Amino acid sequence: MENQFDPSRFVVIDHPLVQHKLHILRDKATGTKQFRELVTELAIFEGYEAMRDFPLEDVEVETPLETTTCKRLAGKKVAIIPILRAGLGMVDGILQLVPSARVGHVGMYRDPVTHEPHQYYCKFPDDIENRTCLIVDPMLATGGSLTAAIQFLREVGVRDIRALTLVSAPEGVRTVLDFDADVRLYTCALDRQLNDHAYILPGLGDAGDRIYGTK
Repeated sequence: MENQFDPSRFVVIDHPLVQHKLHILRDKATGTKQFRELVTELAIFEGYEAMRDFPLEDVEVETPLETTTCKRLAGKKVAIIPILRAGLGMVDGILQLVPSARVGHVGMYRDPVTHEPHQYYCKFPDDIENRTCLIVDPMLATGGSLTAAIQFLREVGVRDIRALTLVSAPEGVRTVLDFDADVRLYTCALDRQLNDHAYILPGLGDAGDRIYGTK
């Protein structure tokens, strides 16, 4: 099904460990503690893929035996932008990969009737326009919240935006890719469809409630 989308802009991470962890994440019997841990672990896999093309430069290192030439990141600065509240569950995983990353926040809730996003909070690092921004949100359903977050970042001058989700609906993927011609999207699963209430099928339920143990 992912063949309908541009592979240079849409990546499904089908690593066996990702798919194994995802089946536990989906299971309604999985408890809050394990669910939260799995979200962090899957975020690490996604961050690894999303930053695969970061440029490198040579650096000399003195090992205990000799001097050698190694590689290091060539000045790429990162900002992690969780969409509140569920996106917060993915932040620690990305920070394990890039501890120096800055973290901004976009707070939105979805209208239960229209399914449209409403912003209630937005704060970014001062130098956000000079950073590669990784928007994180476990669920991509209609795409409304994600496109709004992308718009906020474009308005402050961000050029490199990459979105990381755990489970995505085809409707949301199409909305996001059509909305912004340069954004790249990474997900662990492309699910079948949205239901009449704009929930992803088969999905994994409400990610925020399952991360924080709320209803």
